[in-house]
Amino acid sequence: MKTDLGALFEGDCLTIMPSLAAESVDLLFADPPFNLGKAYASKVNDALGEREYLDWSKRWITEAVRLLKPGGSFFFYNLPKWSLKLGEFLGGLLTFRHWVAINMTYTLPIPGRLYPSHYALLYLVKGQKPRIFHPDRVPIETCRHCGGEKHDYGGYKNKMNPRGVNLTDVWDDIPPVRHLKYKRRKANELSLKLLDRVISMASDSDSVVFDPFGGSGTTYVVAELLGRRWVGIELDCADIVARMRDTTEDRKHLEKIASEKNVLFKREALQLRARNGYRTDRYRVTENADADRDRGSSSATLQLSLMDR
Repeated sequence: MKTDLGALFEGDCLTIMPSLAAESVDLLFADPPFNLGKAYASKVNDALGEREYLDWSKRWITEAVRLLKPGGSFFFYNLPKWSLKLGEFLGGLLTFRHWVAINMTYTLPIPGRLYPSHYALLYLVKGQKPRIFHPDRVPIETCRHCGGEKHDYGGYKNKMNPRGVNLTDVWDDIPPVRHLKYKRRKANELSLKLLDRVISMASDSDSVVFDPFGGSGTTYVVAELLGRRWVGIELDCADIVARMRDTTEDRKHLEKIASEKNVLFKREALQLRARNGYRTDRYRVTENADADRDRGSSSATLQLSLMDR
């Protein structure tokens, strides 16, 4: 499958990646099977022995690193167990920058151990520093009932960046994809918000984004809608092809995500604050698309500046 911006290959990534040009990728995002014994439409064996799984992982990682440009970014999404075991290997090939903890809270009881509530996202670069790095900012955390700030910013409120709070290495605002409106397959699916954050952070409009494990195609949809060139691989591309034929709902969802980042407060929080006695005239609301235009975003965001109290 091809679009004006991307190309999708059906097959084994270890067979296809050697045919791709070395140092041709600016951003590589990989969400491989977690080896949990799940059944996929592709019939991939997701129940390998530990040594076999690690050896397979090292083979595709080595080939993937070959494709990365100097200064290119590598994001590895997996369970903490595998990220710990493969982190040292990755660190021998690339420069480690962050272990991002992505909070994913479920309600299933798991006896005999601490409740696992996060996935690991390892962020590494080829060389000493990334060639592209412009992370989005996030809104102030507010109470969903009254709109009040969850943290006390003391006397520095009037000095806060009007585009929001610095992104940390703990992401607890990435929702799991459960609603049938957004879910495209029976197996787990990555959030548009996660890929929007990664692609916005580590690529520009002329960048090439590569994902060797396409899954439901979230990486490719976000890259396409943000105007990035992309290359993808998946053993069974049926779900991805069907999704790429009509990205209307994905576009609407991505526009909503864009409206809720790089702002000091979300629109809903301002409405709650107004209803509960907070003076909304202390905030200046101006529309500014400069930052989004630089990132190739699909829509302008609202910027809110905090005035003196």
